[in-house]
Amino acid sequence: MKTKKRIVYVIISLLLIAAVVIQLMNNKESAQERVYHYNKDKAVKVQADTLKLQEAEANYRFTGTFEPNRETKISAEVQGKINKVYVDEGSTVRKGQTLIQLDNTLLKLQLESIEVQIEGLEADVKRYGILAKADAIQGIQLEKAELGLKSAKIQRSTILEQINKTTIVAPFAGIVTTKMTEEGAFAAPGIPLLQLTDINRLKFTVMISEKNIGLFRMNQAYMVVADAFPKTKLEGSINLIGSKADLGNNFPVQVTIENNPEQKIKSGMFGQLIIANDTESEQIIIPASAMVGSTIQPLVYKIENGTALLHPITVSKRLENKVVIQSGLREGDVIVTGGFINLFDGANVQFN
Repeated sequence: MKTKKRIVYVIISLLLIAAVVIQLMNNKESAQERVYHYNKDKAVKVQADTLKLQEAEANYRFTGTFEPNRETKISAEVQGKINKVYVDEGSTVRKGQTLIQLDNTLLKLQLESIEVQIEGLEADVKRYGILAKADAIQGIQLEKAELGLKSAKIQRSTILEQINKTTIVAPFAGIVTTKMTEEGAFAAPGIPLLQLTDINRLKFTVMISEKNIGLFRMNQAYMVVADAFPKTKLEGSINLIGSKADLGNNFPVQVTIENNPEQKIKSGMFGQLIIANDTESEQIIIPASAMVGSTIQPLVYKIENGTALLHPITVSKRLENKVVIQSGLREGDVIVTGGFINLFDGANVQFN
């Protein structure tokens, strides 16, 4: 009897297992039916363009950044409590203008004390001089008095210099771009109190590739335009052409320019250095979005007999959202300009 029950239990268990396996297989088949299977043989719909020769912009444009001619952090040469700060962030100052006044009360008291000493020593020298002429005293007493007077005068000069250094002045004309202290704070040598920036004259720095470095000459005039003020034309001369390239094989070129009277151009703004190109010609120009691959080796999808094939190109320069082709494409070629989803090298394509 027990054996029959065991057989029944085994049969029921096997039937349950079989039912579960069948259900799982049905679920798998159902899931596979719902999954999208891309057909590589099916033509991919893309946007394409037939290339024509176009007139490229005659000017070379190089993007760069404006930097201040001079910028420094101002600190005290002597230590002391700050009694007064005469400027705020954004203040325009002239060369020699007082910026900060430190407490010099003790120094002035020391100056008064040394003035009294000098007055007494001058009297001693005068008196000893008369007595020495009459041989009433030894000459060494007069010499000691004269040396003491010289030492006191040196101390006075030292104290006067320290008093002068308690008044911190602007080393050059500019704008206070950072204020790092307040009245009542303690100043010490090496601790920055203010940052002063001179933007009356600006340095404009661009990074130039080795193939374009030959366009620049030292002390030659060039035009610079700020992106924020495209109608404001600035002219300056090159004061630096780098002798060492960065990791991208670009060289720094720096132009010094005079800011406009309103000082519209600020440090950190972007701009463009413009060089006229006398050799105008029609060239192949494509949208920058049509390129794939890396900047070192740009590629485009070129359509041949209904097939999109990756094709290497060489770019001569960029014009905002377009690029000028140096080699790799010619008039009449058809390239993919949109619809890159599902697109691959050798894909069949459909376009209008």
